Amino acid sequence: MSANIEQQSTPLDELTDAGVSGAHWLARYNSSLLGVFGTPQRALVRGSGCQVWDADGKEYLDLLGGIAVNVLGHAHPFVTAVVSSQLATLGHVSNFFTSPTQVSLAEKLLELAQAPSGSRVFFTNSGTEAVEAAFKLARRNSTPQRTRILALDGAFHGRTMGALALTAKTAYREPFEPLPGGVEHLPFGDIAALRAALDDTVAALVLEPVQGEAGVRPLPAGYLQEARELTRRHGALLILDEVQSGVGRTGAWFAHQLVGGDVRPDAMTLAKGLGGGFPIGALVTFGEQVSALLGPGQHGSTFGGNPVAAAAGLATLHTLETTGVLNNVRRVGALLRAGLAALPEVAEVRGEGLLIGIDLAGDYAAAAVQVALDAGFIINSTGPATLRLAPPLILTEDQAGSFLRALPAIVRHAQGATP
Repeated sequence: MSANIEQQSTPLDELTDAGVSGAHWLARYNSSLLGVFGTPQRALVRGSGCQVWDADGKEYLDLLGGIAVNVLGHAHPFVTAVVSSQLATLGHVSNFFTSPTQVSLAEKLLELAQAPSGSRVFFTNSGTEAVEAAFKLARRNSTPQRTRILALDGAFHGRTMGALALTAKTAYREPFEPLPGGVEHLPFGDIAALRAALDDTVAALVLEPVQGEAGVRPLPAGYLQEARELTRRHGALLILDEVQSGVGRTGAWFAHQLVGGDVRPDAMTLAKGLGGGFPIGALVTFGEQVSALLGPGQHGSTFGGNPVAAAAGLATLHTLETTGVLNNVRRVGALLRAGLAALPEVAEVRGEGLLIGIDLAGDYAAAAVQVALDAGFIINSTGPATLRLAPPLILTEDQAGSFLRALPAIVRHAQGATP
């Protein structure tokens, strides 16, 4: 790991008791925040590029990137400058008004998505909110005969009620039932099941091109093409959830663009990497007919598309586009996946670009996350035997190599630590 860097004092330090220990912060966390996340693993205080430091001064290589959020790493100077400039100029206006940053970001997203004339963008504050907007879009495509919405087993689309109805995990769903109705879950990647289920009674099919929370599972070859053909034939919307897989994460601007052919969706949800660390999400609607499904007063957001969030999005996309980051994603991602696949401690490697799932030979992924943290690497587990990597897209080959060299010992120690 690189040498520690000198921490500069800021006005924020006066408000947050800078200099106290991590244990101190964790104790205060447990007595002041709702316990939906459990106890945090560390109290992080600063970052630079792909490194972060905790309150006790320990350095870590961040291979999770805030769960695919910090695409340009931490404290990126251009993003920081643009956000600071916008905040010092105009921080927030209601959606009775617009701003140059809001309009410019919408136009940029439509360009990158290769969206046709009549396409539109609705801005939100998170991926869950983008999915909620997409859920309402699906309902607007309903008729008395067309009422069903299809999603897949293993899907994770968020935790608010509409998004949770689309999410497949029973443990997330059961405490909050009854959920919004009409949603059915199909076997993951089963084209025959898709053909059997999708008919004129379906209003929408909602898919993740790569299921991130299920262990980084890309849809199998041919599935998206079949989904596009069937939804078009039966008048259903094809809605792609690219909250985790979008914004360059897979080496393309959006994961569905890797497939090629005519798989352009009717709508797409984005968030996570879009703001480079600043909260922002978006629903993109493709074409005039789909965009007209939500009209004045049928949806809204007080903070959605505010000038500062939009400035963060613009700065992030500009940097990704002008500095060759997507080439880096493809190169370093391929190196990392090949290196992982060659390790005897790894049973399987999945993913695209820098969204990577690693299956171990046994159920010790949670222990491996803790051992890795002690060794100075931030990763996470999505299942008993599965690790996930979603690092900043600026990850270097040397940084990837440091993890590859460390992982065998991490796994061996995790095996020994698991009862």
